[in-house]
Amino acid sequence: MLDFFTIFSKGGLVLWCFQGVRGPAAACTAPVNALIRSVLLQERGGSNSFNHEALTLKYKLDNQFELVFVVGFQKILTLTYVDKLIDDVHKEFRDKYRNEFQQKGALGLLNGTFDFKEDFLRLLRDAEESSKARAPTAMKSFEQSAKSQKTVKSMIENRGEKPKEKTKNKKSKGSKKEGESVLQYASSRPSTAAVKQDPPVAAGDREELTKDEILQKNREEFFRKHMKGGEKSNKSPKPDTQKDKGKKPRVWELGNSNAKVLDYSNSTTNGNTDTCPMEEYDPEMVRSPVLGDRNREPGRLRDLEYESEEEAEEEKVVQNSSGASAKKGGLGGMFGMLKGLVGSKSLSREDMDPVLEKMKDHLIAKNVAAEIAVQLCESVATKLEGKVMGTFTTVTSTVKQALQESLVQILQPQRRVDVLRSVMEAQRHRRPYVITFCGVNGVGKSTNLAKISFWLIENGFSVLIAACDTFRAGAVEQLRTHTRRLNALHPPENHSGRTMVQLYEKGYGKDAAGIAMEAISYARNQGFDVVLVDTAGRMQDNAPLMTALAKLIAVNTPDLVLFVGEALVGNEAVDQLVKFNKALADHSMAQTPRLIDGIVLTKFDTIDDKVGAAISMTYITSKPIVFVGTGQTYCDLRSLNAKAVVAALMKA
Repeated sequence: MLDFFTIFSKGGLVLWCFQGVRGPAAACTAPVNALIRSVLLQERGGSNSFNHEALTLKYKLDNQFELVFVVGFQKILTLTYVDKLIDDVHKEFRDKYRNEFQQKGALGLLNGTFDFKEDFLRLLRDAEESSKARAPTAMKSFEQSAKSQKTVKSMIENRGEKPKEKTKNKKSKGSKKEGESVLQYASSRPSTAAVKQDPPVAAGDREELTKDEILQKNREEFFRKHMKGGEKSNKSPKPDTQKDKGKKPRVWELGNSNAKVLDYSNSTTNGNTDTCPMEEYDPEMVRSPVLGDRNREPGRLRDLEYESEEEAEEEKVVQNSSGASAKKGGLGGMFGMLKGLVGSKSLSREDMDPVLEKMKDHLIAKNVAAEIAVQLCESVATKLEGKVMGTFTTVTSTVKQALQESLVQILQPQRRVDVLRSVMEAQRHRRPYVITFCGVNGVGKSTNLAKISFWLIENGFSVLIAACDTFRAGAVEQLRTHTRRLNALHPPENHSGRTMVQLYEKGYGKDAAGIAMEAISYARNQGFDVVLVDTAGRMQDNAPLMTALAKLIAVNTPDLVLFVGEALVGNEAVDQLVKFNKALADHSMAQTPRLIDGIVLTKFDTIDDKVGAAISMTYITSKPIVFVGTGQTYCDLRSLNAKAVVAALMKA
């Protein structure tokens, strides 16, 4: 039984609505609004179903008249006729009010009255009856099966004989070995040997030949074809040149004969081996390897940039050269340009399939997960199917533009995380703002935590780092080194005697959730603005460690949970995020479990234009990428520029 069926325009105007369950008229409002927010506005139309609480919603888009058809029913019900019903209603409604839409346009939607109840009930009745009319498929009897057609003789296997399929496979494998033996045979024979050519065998004689004779004849033909190549290779043999071996082992003698060789204290400057003079202490020279860019603005998080000016100039040169060649092409170039144009017609799946297939392969090559690439192309096809094209518009350019718009929309999810604003809000309530970092092993959680600490300090906030990675050897020492460097860059005397960064650690082998709780309490008492909780790296399949992480988040309720992931991963990104979210939901005892709030994408400087991991992660979680790590210094932290990432992704 259906809960509701509604038809509305993409502008938000409800044209007609049917309620199958008694209740307030606004019962379908919340599910439909959730569908619009989470699917239609976020360009996630790859699937035609959406779950909201206890309801399942199925929808269909009409891109020609900008209409949306939505049906809702209980999730526990299995209604097989829903897909047929929504297709029939879509066709009937379009055909009935086509003239009104075409003549009046938007005014037709505002002033029109749509009396569609009787037609809908008739279509619903037909769909229900058609689903009942289908009889369950009966099991075949033995007489109807293929096994009953076999004779007893065909099923008897004698000793030594093998099934036909296996012998065929072995024959194909054996042919390779025979080919190799023939080549060896050809090389062993003298090159002056004359080859006698047998007369061609008639079709009737060939049938009378035995298997051994056919095999021998095939060998002779193979040898005849490859004999000339073997003679040429024998005439010009290349002398074997002995290559010098690699490194020679160093001889260690008692007299220290290699002492001068091992003395690396002298450095080469301008080709001369002179001793390097001791430089005077320059604080700027000490700061530069840690901070990187000297011309930076303190506290500002710059946008991610992709194309340099040199690359843009190179592209201009290529475009100019291609333009010149097009002018030379004459009429051929003109007809080639007009060949792909579409003249005011509606797009169909057949038109888009070749272009979408190329787009899918392109996205996968750019490191987008294969599953996500398929869903993106399906979403674009759903969005464009039935849409009327302009006169001078190609299918490729239309599909590419629609995909580009979808990708930009995906990289700008519903919730925007503004860390500085949230920290100031927490300051007004006199409590620390808590950020927890989680992720798999070796993605750079501690390093990017130090970068975010430096960014927060430059914006005037004091930071307490909680060392909750009590498992990995050297984790606490790594954070201690970062704390010492950050304090050297921002000493207390520059901040009115206030320590801007401090490490809270209890060593190894302790309970991480307990350490985080103590660190938050200590930060509240000491007046720290932000607490950054570093956790141990864990694989998404490790159930005990995932339980410990869920406990840490459930007990301490941080303000922000950031998943740290590499930009190098492809399909693995989907698996990591899905399982991290699932583990946090399963192991949480709260009614509304706490999941990942945002993403930190690391090692972005190592991937060139293969930026697909950003798309995969945001598509799976619907959460924003808050920070992007682009290097090894404290200043190599960026905010995501969606248009730059999409431009790099779409670049051929």
